[in-house]
Amino acid sequence: MDVREKVIEIIAQQALLQVSDVTPDSRPEELGLDSLGLVEAIFAIEEAFDISVPFNANDPAQSGFDISTVGAIVAAVEGLVAQKAA
Repeated sequence: MDVREKVIEIIAQQALLQVSDVTPDSRPEELGLDSLGLVEAIFAIEEAFDISVPFNANDPAQSGFDISTVGAIVAAVEGLVAQKAA
């Protein structure tokens, strides 16, 4: 399973949706993810990939981690995974 598939699976689990319901263009709020659900998803992503996500739930805009869409989250996680591997 690649990073994209795993991140989408985690987000789908947190949103209580099927993986097929989550697309790269989906926004977390469209999926029914509130701030707590998003934090839970971030924790699950950190655990799954053994990375530290620079996400500040109190001020998401300042965290440098784009959570605007599922695709943006996937791209950010791919970047963190690549940094870890380097």
